[in-house]
Amino acid sequence: MSRESEAEPGSESAPAEALPGALPESLRAELVAFRRDLHTHPELGNQEFRTTAALKARLEEAGLEPRVLAIGTGLTCDIGDWDGVRPMLALRADIDALPIPDTKLGVPYRSTVPDRAHACGHDVHTTVVLGAGLVLADLAARGQLPCPVRLIFQPAEEVLPGGAPDAIESGVLDGVGRIIGVHCDPRVDAGRIGLRHGPITSACDRLEVALDGPGGHTARPHLTTDLVTAAAKVVTEVPALVARRIDARSGLSVTWGRIESGHACNVIPQHAELSGTVRCLDLKAWRQAPDLVHGAIQEIAELYRAKSEINYIRGVPPVVNDPQVTELLREAMTERCGPLSVEDTEQSLGGEDFSWYLEHVPGAMARLGVRRPGERTVRDLHQGDFDADESAIAVGVELFTAAALLDAERE
Repeated sequence: MSRESEAEPGSESAPAEALPGALPESLRAELVAFRRDLHTHPELGNQEFRTTAALKARLEEAGLEPRVLAIGTGLTCDIGDWDGVRPMLALRADIDALPIPDTKLGVPYRSTVPDRAHACGHDVHTTVVLGAGLVLADLAARGQLPCPVRLIFQPAEEVLPGGAPDAIESGVLDGVGRIIGVHCDPRVDAGRIGLRHGPITSACDRLEVALDGPGGHTARPHLTTDLVTAAAKVVTEVPALVARRIDARSGLSVTWGRIESGHACNVIPQHAELSGTVRCLDLKAWRQAPDLVHGAIQEIAELYRAKSEINYIRGVPPVVNDPQVTELLREAMTERCGPLSVEDTEQSLGGEDFSWYLEHVPGAMARLGVRRPGERTVRDLHQGDFDADESAIAVGVELFTAAALLDAERE
């Protein structure tokens, strides 16, 4: 379906009509205030009761019928009447915060909850989807929304394996044909988005290893299982061994974050613990990763006569953007902000549970620029001083409303 008007005989083609659904000025200040309220009152995964209640109240005020998820936090809300046949487009936001202190100074919306902060931009994601929902609800009331849209406000993105599997089990994808989302990117200026076909984030799993064996005196290591040496070899040799057993292009990497063993300089301990992460850029390799990592750890541990116990905790697969849905986002952003508002982005080694939705339906995630133009300091994600240029909220809203309308035209 084309939005171009038919040309008059003997004339040039008439320009396309402006796409409806621009964010009204009257709503901009409200959305900024809503984001600041969430930022002031951050809640951890599966504890987002206040956030859920605030979203539910505002959507009901707009005449909508949001439904709290069966798990108790998070909700979904349909805009427009679904005919049970034509698949809906879903707009997804994650609503949880991080267990770190907010270290920003001089802002009125600093977190009031000790050791809790919206340091990953989920408050922005949530406000963007809420704002898009309010704009689309107004279009639906005026008969200008050609296809229903579902809003998904998902809890517990920061808790492995993420809240998405629980949300999916609650039925949030029933009737959904495509799904889109955004993630704040402090490396991209506000007013712009980053897009990528294919993988845009990494898979991320957690790994915990315990090594055991008879200890003893450091004067007689030959009578012991030298667990400190065994642990050191697991730390250094397992990543190298795994890297040689998988295609290097998969980007599979094992990185350790903790190692503990022993209490005295002259005592060989009986127990050692290690923990780290497994990250992978390729979906096929991610599915092979548990067996590869298990095998490598066991080989190294046995070489040093250590008994190994491995707890491989599945996290999230990589987010693999569908090319057609990615181009929908590109077209939507170009429509609202012009072609220079879209840039190519690289694949991140960070994990995102948006990937679980893509195991069921095609979709895409865009990087939403939140850096103040001209600002040289990058306030990175998962840091206590993270903040966002709040003009990005309006950009995200208009990206989603345009995507919803253009998606309907493609049917």
